[in-house]
Amino acid sequence: MTSRSSIRLALDAIEVHAEGEPGRILTSAAGLVQGETMAERLQYCKENLDGLRRLMLHEPRGYPGLCSVILLPPVNEGSDFGIVVLEQGGFTPMSGSNTICAVTAVLEAGIVPVRGPETTVTIDTAVGVVTAVAKVHEGKVLSVTVVNVPAFVVELDFPLEVPELGTVPVDVVFGGQFFAQAKVADVGLELHPDNGRELARAGALIKMAALEQIRVSHPDNTHISGVNLVMLHTGDRVPGRQDRNTVVLSNGKLIPSDPSTWTGALDRSPCGTGTSARMAALHARGQLAVGEDFSHHSIIDSEFIGRLTGTTTVGGTPAVLPTITGRAWVTGHSQWVLDPADPFPSGYTVGDIWAPGA
Repeated sequence: MTSRSSIRLALDAIEVHAEGEPGRILTSAAGLVQGETMAERLQYCKENLDGLRRLMLHEPRGYPGLCSVILLPPVNEGSDFGIVVLEQGGFTPMSGSNTICAVTAVLEAGIVPVRGPETTVTIDTAVGVVTAVAKVHEGKVLSVTVVNVPAFVVELDFPLEVPELGTVPVDVVFGGQFFAQAKVADVGLELHPDNGRELARAGALIKMAALEQIRVSHPDNTHISGVNLVMLHTGDRVPGRQDRNTVVLSNGKLIPSDPSTWTGALDRSPCGTGTSARMAALHARGQLAVGEDFSHHSIIDSEFIGRLTGTTTVGGTPAVLPTITGRAWVTGHSQWVLDPADPFPSGYTVGDIWAPGA
């Protein structure tokens, strides 16, 4: 992406948001990705297409809250398509909100045919096959229920030593990505949009500490390793109190010696993989039963409804089977162009709104 080719790059996209979280669904970028399996494709993106990720998500085409998805041909028989997710911190194997965006986009655009008022879509990801059920009326997707990959707890109340915050108990959980999840009260904050900068800083500090102190990898795909996201939540379930959270996404390298890097962006949605991981932790604590609805609100009070449909094991570890239901809205159709003479072939960031080195 940084070489000066004479070829003008043009990528088609459908712009969508899922409960407030914006997703750019790239419908014509599959030819840039190589690999026979989804794990190989994810690794190829990490090693070869980071310039594309930065081009799409950084300025002048993107901004700190934006995510994206590359639609890919399926690798498994019976699947409709595959996805690789582009986030500010890198490529990731799975995202609930971005899956909801992708399913809404492909059905409303006719890329995948609507097959009735409840249309099942099957999606290949690097962590396994994911099924989604879309409720559709007159061509409009009303909601999407994502049947996520199994979620499992690695450790509850891990005593994480966090700079400036002291010892913070975190749950280390996999819900499609590895999370460190902590009570927002344990970092001295409240979940309110006005506290966005402080919440992002606390999440960045927790992630930085987790990367140093927690070693974790998926038993079925060791390429998926390390804590990638941090969730700050309302804590133990209390009757009559709405469960809320915010997930902090890093948008640059976290450098322990450089406090200016201790920042990130907040997920505007309740986070699908995060909700899956949260439900796994609540189930392990005896606070969420199989078959019970779990209403989870975001920093802007949008909602996902989670549900555990059963239990299983992953690599010998007890796991749960989560679903997440949310809504998405198409906000536009676009074509993103890179002219050979553009002086910013991988986009750019400025420290007024971006972390250093993003």
